Amino acid sequence: MNYRHLTPSMSLLLAFEAAARHESYTRAAAELSLTQSAVSRQVQALEQQLGLTLFRREGRQVQLTDVGRLYQGELSEALGRIRSATLQALAYQSGVGTLRLATLPTFGSKWLLPRLHAFYGAHPGMLVHIHSRIEAINFDTSEIDAAIGVASHDLPGLICHRLHAEELVVILPPDAAGDAQGWSPARVSGEMLLNVANNPHAWGEWFSHHGLAHRSMRLGPSFELTSHLIQAVRAGIGIGLVPRILVEEELAKGELFSPGLAIASQRSYYLIYPPRNEALPSLRAFRSWLLEQI
Repeated sequence: MNYRHLTPSMSLLLAFEAAARHESYTRAAAELSLTQSAVSRQVQALEQQLGLTLFRREGRQVQLTDVGRLYQGELSEALGRIRSATLQALAYQSGVGTLRLATLPTFGSKWLLPRLHAFYGAHPGMLVHIHSRIEAINFDTSEIDAAIGVASHDLPGLICHRLHAEELVVILPPDAAGDAQGWSPARVSGEMLLNVANNPHAWGEWFSHHGLAHRSMRLGPSFELTSHLIQAVRAGIGIGLVPRILVEEELAKGELFSPGLAIASQRSYYLIYPPRNEALPSLRAFRSWLLEQI
């Protein structure tokens, strides 16, 4: 076998990877600053070189074949390693590193950002670009280097550093503090209970912990962001069950009231990233700093 056929040019691979990720020649062309016809020609050239059909074409639409999807998965990982190696070399040469970090929005604003000045003080010249993400990160199709998220266990295929066990605490409006002793689990169970979309079972765990019947739950509105739920509690819309780490400031200032009644969640906060990024100088510096904070 001619090994040159097994190593297509980078231009062909980049065109295919972008087209496969978007399943669109138009969006791939916009990303690569090429014309749609140029992307189409490069994908066709790659198919001819490999002797494979990577896309099915239906009118103006393209869809990956099974072999195309398999090739995309392997290729995305390989290109990610190449980009990581390039970033490492550039960071080593310049002495400056950049980290693209995804984090849960409320954790980022309430916990990470107030402390990040200490990281910059210890590592002048390094930059951490913060990307707010609620959904799980696909490191093969995004340009994110690492992420901070919540999970109940280590995630397969990723390096995971457990940062903080999640403790869920009941929060009420500040005027509820006037009857601090009266907030029993039974009383809480009769109130409107607000939810965060990415942890829909939190109140169920809380009810089970306190031996309360789930059928008595009065579930109220659900919020995508924990910060929005916190504001809803302050406005008197209902009662929240949130990670203590996200409301410590409000509780200390009396802007929220908690009668206690906390439970240990099954989830923890993690720093996660693919193995190929482990040696990134910026990630190594940030990881060491972050673990020291915890």
